[in-house]
Amino acid sequence: MSQVKAKKHLGQHFLTDKNIAEKIVNSLLQLHLYDKVLEVGPGMGVLSDFLLQKTAYETYLIDIDAESIVFLKDKYPALQDKLLHADFLHLDFKSVFPSQFAIIGNFPYNISSQILFKLLDNRNQVSEVVGMFQKEVAERCTAKPGNKVYGILSVFLQAYYRCEYLFTVKPGVFNPPPKVLSAVIRLTRNEVENLNCNEKLFWQVVKAGFNQRRKTLSNALSGIIPKEKQDENEVWALRAERLTVKDFVELTNLISLSI
Repeated sequence: MSQVKAKKHLGQHFLTDKNIAEKIVNSLLQLHLYDKVLEVGPGMGVLSDFLLQKTAYETYLIDIDAESIVFLKDKYPALQDKLLHADFLHLDFKSVFPSQFAIIGNFPYNISSQILFKLLDNRNQVSEVVGMFQKEVAERCTAKPGNKVYGILSVFLQAYYRCEYLFTVKPGVFNPPPKVLSAVIRLTRNEVENLNCNEKLFWQVVKAGFNQRRKTLSNALSGIIPKEKQDENEVWALRAERLTVKDFVELTNLISLSI
């Protein structure tokens, strides 16, 4: 069976270490009721080998790379319609998965943020994610308030998921080796289906706060709520990076009463 060539424009770095692959697969907790797992960017199936050994769930694979699809069809002939030749970013999840499912993968680093926002858009269907990201992205996802990398993505993910940094992965276990460190994180959907606030406004508040993160919230949010409508609450003197998810929810509710 011929090898698949890693393609730079697709951000492919194939994992070659089977011990790490098994560790990633075993990081799926299955705390929620799902019986299907989608692997994104399987490449030559290093993770897939371990996923397909599991009987607790059905494994689906999706890859945009036609060469990988040909390789995987040959390697796993029994998969048939569970092997999807498609762009994950444009996949209609409900057309493939009618209920909750999990996502796993060694994700292409060049579309990491797009992948995470796709997950957020489908948060009520994606109950668990285990993924390999560039270490900087993994740290951003799991950062706490006050950390310099805590930002928009941190707040949005942590609003809906328990975000855990699992372990760091060195470049030498990939082909070709990336020029950065990698890390595996786990996102587990929390029990609250919706935040206790106007979620559209919550997203606007978080984005506005961090888009001018050096400014106090009083200034950063003046486009949403004019200063003359801001009360005496001490939150206005803080910067966005100091607020927890709960703080942002409370701030959103405060603004809702004033606009």
